[in-house]
Amino acid sequence: MISNTSYYRAAVIAVAILVPVSGVAQTAPRAQATNLKVTVLSTMLVGDGGANGVGEWGFAALLEVDGRRILIDTGARPETVLRNVEEMRVDLSNVTEVVLTHNHADHTGGLLALRRAFMAKTPAALSRVHVPAGIFTSRLAGGREAGGLLPIKAAFEQLGGTFIEHAAPFELAPGVWLLGPVPRVHPERNWSATGRLQLPAGPVEDNVPEDTAIAVNTRDGLVVISGCGHAGIINTLEYARKAIADVPIEAAVGGFHLFAASDEVLGWTGGRLKALGVRNLLGAHCTGIEAVFRLRELIGLARRTAVVAAVGSSFTLGSGIVSPPLAR
Repeated sequence: MISNTSYYRAAVIAVAILVPVSGVAQTAPRAQATNLKVTVLSTMLVGDGGANGVGEWGFAALLEVDGRRILIDTGARPETVLRNVEEMRVDLSNVTEVVLTHNHADHTGGLLALRRAFMAKTPAALSRVHVPAGIFTSRLAGGREAGGLLPIKAAFEQLGGTFIEHAAPFELAPGVWLLGPVPRVHPERNWSATGRLQLPAGPVEDNVPEDTAIAVNTRDGLVVISGCGHAGIINTLEYARKAIADVPIEAAVGGFHLFAASDEVLGWTGGRLKALGVRNLLGAHCTGIEAVFRLRELIGLARRTAVVAAVGSSFTLGSGIVSPPLAR
C-alpha cells in the first residue's frame, strides 16, 4: 500500500483518537436522485478570460438535485462567490440550505457576505447551515484562532442563521446525504498539519477530524462532492459506499488535497479509485493540476472524464463534465 509505515501508523493513531469509526451500514433501499448538476463557484482556475468571475484558493459549489438547491462551502474571500454568481447569473436567493464541509477559512469565508446579500431578497436565503460534528472545536495556528467559523458564528446567528451539527450520515433531501465526519480506515494523510486542535485533554495535531462530504445516490451510481478531502478521497468514497449505497462512483467532484502527494501516494490512490469504479473526476481546489492528470492516467479515464475544475465547471448526471476552454 503506502510505505513510511511508522509515519502513517502515527497518523492512524491520531485519527482514531479524534474520529471514532461509525458503525453505519445500509439497512434499507435508498432513495435515488433523478436529475443532478454540480457547478463550481470557487476554485483557483478561471478558464475563459474572466467572464465567469475570479479565482481564489478556496472552494464552493452549487448542488441542484430534483428541484432542490444546496450551496456546498462558501469560498475564501467574502466577495469571491458573490461576484462569481453575479457574473455567472446564478441566483442563490432561493437556496436555504448550506453545507460546510470543515472549519477552514477557505471554505467558510463567504458565508456572512452571501447571507447578507441574499437575505435582502429572500429572508430565508442561506440561513440553515449543516455542519459535521466537531466543527466548532478551536484550532490555533501561530497562537491565533485558525478556524474560519468561530470568529463569525455569533454574527451569522444574529443575521437569523442557524447551524445544525451532524455526527452521522443525514439525508438532506431524497437521495442527498451529508456523511458526517468520515472515518479514517486508510492512513491517507491529506492535511497540512500546521495547526493544533484545542481539546479538553490538551492540544493535538489538527488532522481536520470533522471533514465530511456530500454523497448523492443516483440511478447511475454515487456522486460525491468534497470540499478538501482531508479525510482522504479513498476513505470518503468507501465510506459513502458503505453508508449510502454499495454502487460504483459515477463522479467525484471537488477538492481532494492531493496537490502535494508523492508519486507513490498518487499511484496507490489511482489504483483504489479504479477499483471503486470512478467514472468521472472533476478535481478542484487542493486536488492539484498534476494530480488530476496522473489520476486520469492511473484510473484509465479520458480527457473529457477527468478534468481540472475551473470556476463555472459543472458535472451533470447523464451528460458529464462541462468546463471552460482552458480547463478542458
